[in-house]
Amino acid sequence: MAINNNIEYLNGKYLSVAPMLDWTDRHCRHFLRLICPSCVLYTEMITTSAILLGRDPQRFLEFSPEEHPLILQVGGDDPTAMQAVSHIARDYKYDGINLNVGCPSPRVQSGSFGACLMATPERVAELTSALAASGLPVSVKHRLGLDHENDYAVLHRFLEIVSGAGCRHFVVHARNAWLKGLSPTENREVPPLRWDWVHQLKMEFPQLTIEINGGFKCLDTVHTQWAHVDGVMIGRAAYHNPMLLAEIEKDLGRRTLLPEPLVVLESLLDYADRWGERLPAPRLTRHLHGLIFAKAGAGAWRRFLGTADSNENAAEFLRRAIFFLQNADQAST
Repeated sequence: MAINNNIEYLNGKYLSVAPMLDWTDRHCRHFLRLICPSCVLYTEMITTSAILLGRDPQRFLEFSPEEHPLILQVGGDDPTAMQAVSHIARDYKYDGINLNVGCPSPRVQSGSFGACLMATPERVAELTSALAASGLPVSVKHRLGLDHENDYAVLHRFLEIVSGAGCRHFVVHARNAWLKGLSPTENREVPPLRWDWVHQLKMEFPQLTIEINGGFKCLDTVHTQWAHVDGVMIGRAAYHNPMLLAEIEKDLGRRTLLPEPLVVLESLLDYADRWGERLPAPRLTRHLHGLIFAKAGAGAWRRFLGTADSNENAAEFLRRAIFFLQNADQAST
């Protein structure tokens, strides 16, 4: 089945935030959307079994309308389950579905999905075809290769086989996944980056959407990518320094001014008010450390976030936070 990628947000150069387990929950995504209106957001990876067999799949699947465009990232190795999940994603009105073929964790390997699927591109092709049943755009997030493999031809064959099944969008984390000897954290830092391999993929598959991921921590390194690829995905740097996303938007000509932290908090307060007592302060504040990053007042802001109490709801805390920043601004003038 052909996979439909002809939706507006995929046209031209674009920016996305990587799916990050335990980090990019719905509250984090709403916060990031306030800072970066044009970026594509992804859910945390959700397994097909959690969606189809879990007690409360709604808590993973539900999101606020402001998060669009939002992609559901799924993990699994069963085409039948993937097809069922694709229809659920459509019913929830996600903008697309992404297949995880990049996670190297032992738990994911034991389930025969994630990065280990790179060894079986034919199975990945089956999975993407199954995900296409809903008609939603389908993409694959994958690595360059496995362990110490250093053969570009293997990566080329992976794209050739999977794109032959109809997938037109590939998000390439420009490192290998070492399935043995490294932790998931080390897998994000130790295997060498090969951005040039991703650039070569785009040259050899010009008809595909090729998005690059891995190692982007500042505007300058992102800026150099636009001449080579269709999009750039930012991971940990977007979480620790979300204003980087706004800087990239400005570099792309999508805005003229960077957002003010105080304005972001005031907008976030509207969201927290809708949640009321259902959203304890720490569930939101854990995502806000990077609002003030590497500038005067960053340490004081982090210490203030430490005063959030589980008996306080997020809206109550944000009112205190707005007062805190207002006073900090007055003290600096």
